[in-house]
Amino acid sequence: METSCKSDDARRFWEERYRSAERVWSGRVNARLAEVAADLPPGRALDLGCGEGADALWLAERGWRVVAVDVSATALQRAAEAASTRNLAGCINSQRHDLNETFPDGTFDLVSAQYFHSPARLDREAVLRRAAGRVNPGGALLIVDHGAVPPWAPQHDHSFLGIEQVIAALGLDAGAWTRVRTESVDREMVFDGQTATVADNVIALRRAE
Repeated sequence: METSCKSDDARRFWEERYRSAERVWSGRVNARLAEVAADLPPGRALDLGCGEGADALWLAERGWRVVAVDVSATALQRAAEAASTRNLAGCINSQRHDLNETFPDGTFDLVSAQYFHSPARLDREAVLRRAAGRVNPGGALLIVDHGAVPPWAPQHDHSFLGIEQVIAALGLDAGAWTRVRTESVDREMVFDGQTATVADNVIALRRAE
């Protein structure tokens, strides 16, 4: 979704979000990433919207060299501190980008976009198309989306696209990509004592060699 917020509002929104708590996320790897990447040979990975670095750390521990990208300096600092504590600083290159404006250099064997949604301005489709273009031959693109807003979440002016809509928006050459996994998977979430079952939309694609 793209709103009328200016680009600097995205930076401000996420800085305020991360500064509002000592830790925002669980510190655990996203389950769908672990499922898909567990059997992939390690190479160079791009983690879009890396937050406090749990996915990047998980990948680095398994031999990946990770470019971890976020718009929030606070999130990146926490990710870097965690990497240093676990002796993984040399495996993770943390970069601050507003992906509406700038993008990391290079190509990647895995591009991961986990719950890549934002209440602040984000030209999500353009960013994901650009990310797909950076996947190496034989590499993987993994997008995991919320299928719907959890019942306790603020109701932002946001609609989640279905799996086929996301794939269509990527504008990929169907002959150059293979669907590895495209499905909706239920996941149990707990927040502030409330439990709900929510859907993850999983899109794992492999680029032809």
